[in-house]
Amino acid sequence: MDKLWAPWRYQYVSASKKKQGCIFCQAYSQKNSAEVIFRSEHSVAMLNIFPYNNGHMLIAPKAHLADLSKLNDAQLLDLMRALDKAKKLLQSVLKPDGFNIGINLKRSAGAGITDHLHLHIVPRWVGDTNFMPVFSKTKIISQSLKELAKLLKKCLKQKK
Repeated sequence: MDKLWAPWRYQYVSASKKKQGCIFCQAYSQKNSAEVIFRSEHSVAMLNIFPYNNGHMLIAPKAHLADLSKLNDAQLLDLMRALDKAKKLLQSVLKPDGFNIGINLKRSAGAGITDHLHLHIVPRWVGDTNFMPVFSKTKIISQSLKELAKLLKKCLKQKK
């Protein structure tokens, strides 16, 4: 396999391995987190530090629960409203052609973090898949998380 060097990503890879505890619980409670875009009463929206595509966000409830059915009505409504807010924000800043939105429950379904429910929202563009992942097992993300977080937070402030 050929290697595409991206040394600027090392801080994300190394930082995530050192963190102890639940990343979603930490993200909700930390005052300043580069990846956190916004918090609501019961949810947190943050950039995925290992994105499938540019703008890949994770929306998680504040409550450390593993299954959707464990959320009460207020938590569930807040989670869906946070998802909608994230979608509108990503649409405004990145202008994708569409979105993949999903939940992976349990390891067998692809969940990397199994004990804290979270939703994925992935912006998609027509033609955003290319030969790189197929032939060289390489994914190209065209924007740094820091730059994207700055744009999303700026847009969020303008909408208030």
